[in-house]
Amino acid sequence: MKHPSSREFFAYWDQKRGDARAPDRSEIEPGAVRELLGDIFVLSYDSAAGYPFRVAGTRVCALLGCDQKDRSFSALFVPECRREIEEIVGVVAEEMLAAVAGITATAQDGSLAHLELLLLPFNTRAHTPLSLTGLLAPFESEASLLRDFRLTSWRYLAHPPQRLVPRALRKLAIARGFMVYEGLR
Repeated sequence: MKHPSSREFFAYWDQKRGDARAPDRSEIEPGAVRELLGDIFVLSYDSAAGYPFRVAGTRVCALLGCDQKDRSFSALFVPECRREIEEIVGVVAEEMLAAVAGITATAQDGSLAHLELLLLPFNTRAHTPLSLTGLLAPFESEASLLRDFRLTSWRYLAHPPQRLVPRALRKLAIARGFMVYEGLR
């Protein structure tokens, strides 16, 4: 991650998830990320509606020219990038993997603006619709209205493998003799 806001939000999200694959939505406290709220959004996992915004920060809405509630997230992207961003959103929500992406967009004056997109899953709960959160942060401080988003790069951020605790290691060191390991037939 290149943008400081992305790193800060990811660190907070990562701390909240602990050993789980993702934190529960109720664990994210807006006050704890107060300085980042303008760049943060929540998407509904509804592919038929283009993954609409449930909530979008003021800076995100200012970059896009209006309130984004219930507007399609994937419609921000040019048609040739739409399928890719929808696949990324699907992996984040279904596989509970975080994703970071580089994005270019066209400003009102025709110049290119560079942004970083961070997508983070919430833990799934029975009888509740899937949703995910994210952060959209421009690298230029004077970004104007943006359109025609294009993906330039992306990667998934896997959960680090859990390490064996020292007690488990001591038990393995003590085990002697014949050991049977269950395997495939």
